[in-house]
Amino acid sequence: MEVFTSLMVIGLISALLWLLHLRNTRHLPPGPFSLPLIGNLLQINNKAPFTSFVEFSKIYGPVMTLHLGWQRTVVLVGYDAVKEALVDQADDFTGRAPVPFLHRATRGFGLGISNGDRWRQLRRFSLTTLRDFGMGRKGMEEWIQEESQHLRACVRSFKAEPFDPSILLSRTVSNVVCCLVFGQRFTYEDKHFLNLLATIAEFVRFNSSPIGMLYNLFPRLMEILPGKQHKVFANIEMIREFVRMKIKEHEDTLHPGSPRDFIDCFLTRMHQEKDNPSTEFHYENLQATVLNLFVAGTETTSSTIRYALSVLIKYPHIQEKMQEEIDSVIGKHRSPSMEDRKSLPFSDAVIHEVQRFLDMVPFSLPHYTLKNISFRGYTIPKGTVIFPLLHSVLKEDKHWATPWSFNPQHFLDHNGNFKKNPAFLPFSAGKRACVGESLARMELFIFIVALLQDFTFSCSEGPDSINLMPEYGGFANVPRRYRIIATPR
Repeated sequence: MEVFTSLMVIGLISALLWLLHLRNTRHLPPGPFSLPLIGNLLQINNKAPFTSFVEFSKIYGPVMTLHLGWQRTVVLVGYDAVKEALVDQADDFTGRAPVPFLHRATRGFGLGISNGDRWRQLRRFSLTTLRDFGMGRKGMEEWIQEESQHLRACVRSFKAEPFDPSILLSRTVSNVVCCLVFGQRFTYEDKHFLNLLATIAEFVRFNSSPIGMLYNLFPRLMEILPGKQHKVFANIEMIREFVRMKIKEHEDTLHPGSPRDFIDCFLTRMHQEKDNPSTEFHYENLQATVLNLFVAGTETTSSTIRYALSVLIKYPHIQEKMQEEIDSVIGKHRSPSMEDRKSLPFSDAVIHEVQRFLDMVPFSLPHYTLKNISFRGYTIPKGTVIFPLLHSVLKEDKHWATPWSFNPQHFLDHNGNFKKNPAFLPFSAGKRACVGESLARMELFIFIVALLQDFTFSCSEGPDSINLMPEYGGFANVPRRYRIIATPR
């Protein structure tokens, strides 16, 4: 009886707190009825939650309110709503949500999930510094071309035998980021480097899994319960230790007038502002920002290239047409350059369609209201998580002729020339768009074209065995892994 009474009291208190939580919400966007404590979680597909959000929008419109546990969330669906928020009202939507999993990994520091003056200082510095070291310019292009030679040599070593390209592509892409951030590349046989890349892959996969999503919804509970989350965080410490080691090496060999990379530039700025009590250029922000760049710059781009190879195996006629175009423009005896892109409209269209169809980060990184804001006649209170649903933009039938089919014609006009589409937002939009967008675009083009110069890709089970649906559909759409065959041309 006492247990029953206690449960009744807890239930009544929870209901009361929930009602208090929902008070003054009459100016919020509409949304489905939610339950105390769990909100709308029982109504959401935990394997692909973004699909549930799209279904809700058919009832409640392109701007709607959901509750994910206790967290009030406003979801923006479709290009018009996302663009209006992130671009037209950019200042109102620059806040970044304190995603518990990312907050734990970075301890709240760094560029990725910071806000206010910290974010502005770090973003301005990061963009300027990365550009100074060639991001989006000729110098970076040469680094990528050099790395493509290492990639092709390694692929050639498999001698047309099946192999899993996942770790190889991670090594390749990560080395480009390492040149920018650490001023060095690592050999493909470096075991410590391989362990770090495996940890990064595990981090992304876990954060996209149902358990990872539960951690983001109920972090305090998940800290108490046993589970894989504890192992993942322990492994993240290994990456943090690697970053600490690299920073220490840079401190010991720093020449302020001759910066070698991002870390040198940050250390120099730290020294310049050491007497400024409000500076954001301190050790914790350096470590976390390097961690942001290292992790984000590795897994997303390498997964996209891996997915592109799966697409080309699935549709060999597309692969053949790309190779014909590449052969006619570049040939087989020089590395592709970004200058070639305008002469390779079909190849460029395929690469864009790979990004659209993969829909790598369907929710984008969630935004956050740092104050009460007005949007489309609604009032969104301070402390609300905002999901600009990039999935709904990249698959919106108003902007794409066949949104659920892989179709390079989405990016070609009637004359076969490349055409832009404003709804192509895989890197998000506005002031919180990906800082590495230009680097990622360059890597995708050069690496994919370089591989097709030298190899034809297939798998022993045949094209029909390739499933382009991702393994997980949470934070990130993680492509399935296949053993593929690279036959020299």
